[in-house]
Amino acid sequence: MAIRRILVPIRGDGKGEKVLDHALVLARRYKAHIEAVHCRPRPEEIIPFGFIPPSVREQLARSGDNLAAAEEAEIKAMFDSYVAARKLAVADAGSSPLGKVTISFAVERGKQAAIVSNRERLADIVAVAKPDRGLGRNTLEAALLNTGSLVLMCPPSEPGAVGEHLAIAWNGSREAAHVVALAHEMLREAGKVTVLTVAGGKDQLSGADLVAYLADHSVKADHQEINATGGIGKALLSAARAAGADTLLMGAYGSSRGSELVFGGVTQYVVDNSDMPVLMAH
Repeated sequence: MAIRRILVPIRGDGKGEKVLDHALVLARRYKAHIEAVHCRPRPEEIIPFGFIPPSVREQLARSGDNLAAAEEAEIKAMFDSYVAARKLAVADAGSSPLGKVTISFAVERGKQAAIVSNRERLADIVAVAKPDRGLGRNTLEAALLNTGSLVLMCPPSEPGAVGEHLAIAWNGSREAAHVVALAHEMLREAGKVTVLTVAGGKDQLSGADLVAYLADHSVKADHQEINATGGIGKALLSAARAAGADTLLMGAYGSSRGSELVFGGVTQYVVDNSDMPVLMAH
């Protein structure tokens, strides 16, 4: 899949700039458009109305709307400052020129998770902040469960390279194969690719099988078997760092229960503990 549009949802949690930084690294690499979207909450999403008189409810609604307006103004000011400092070209999301790094800003009213679920269907990658004590988890889950795009989970640190050296967490599963398929362009453009598998695993499709498949698509990859006695998630992150990878590529393992994604242990560990960007798909 070609990387041409990167969706970045922004709200007043102080993490917007770091997520934009990670998205910008990718946008510069692929000459892509960054679509920054502020998800402005409705008053009832800020203030729990409950069973209160209509007159009080009206006052609370005005108060909530004022809070949302203040947050929107603050985020727009941050965005304008960010764009000016980096001398980025602003273009409409629907008419951004090919072969040029551009950025746009839009505001939509509603819960961020719901807006991401809708907007991401026409994005190649959605970049979201790493959840912090559960904050942001709904957005990450919505991005993974409700769309078929790549999801870039961005740590709070300054980004270095993103996608220059990709480490693939491979276990032969449908999710792992799906994320590899979505990341074809990134894998072809990467300077180095390392396939990580667990020693003694019972995968029907081995790491060697994946290396051969990637070679058919002009991607040269190394293969490393890792010892996972301390836990697969921990071993994957340690091996990726030791190999010099800047980004981990993995399927989001879990099962859907209604609208909720229940992460498997490996994915949950990586989400909680990764200090590098993680590209995922479910």
